[in-house]
Amino acid sequence: QVQLVESGGGLVQPGGSLRLSCAASGFTFRSYTVAWYRQAPGKEREFVAHITRDGIVDYADSVQGRFTISRDNDRNTVYLQMNSLKPEDTAVYYCMRPVGPRSWGQGTQVTVSS
Repeated sequence: QVQLVESGGGLVQPGGSLRLSCAASGFTFRSYTVAWYRQAPGKEREFVAHITRDGIVDYADSVQGRFTISRDNDRNTVYLQMNSLKPEDTAVYYCMRPVGPRSWGQGTQVTVSS
């Protein structure tokens, strides 16, 4: 069974950093694109970043230049390095496999507050 398990969320002050991890199992990890989405209170879930099997990355405009997505195929893990965090980054962050079929993790809470 496909499993995606996020970790690394927490409380951080504005301007701070966090690194999220998504541990994958149940499929051939290195063959698939993996993405990060987030959902803030009262808002729809939105795209944050993705990384393809070949390491090609894409970012939402709102996080461009601050967040970095990466993957370690030997560990079946995708990461999201989050720098210069803003209060508007506060959300539950989810990793997901968009195809084959689509699958979601359970999410990890990121709170950016003074």
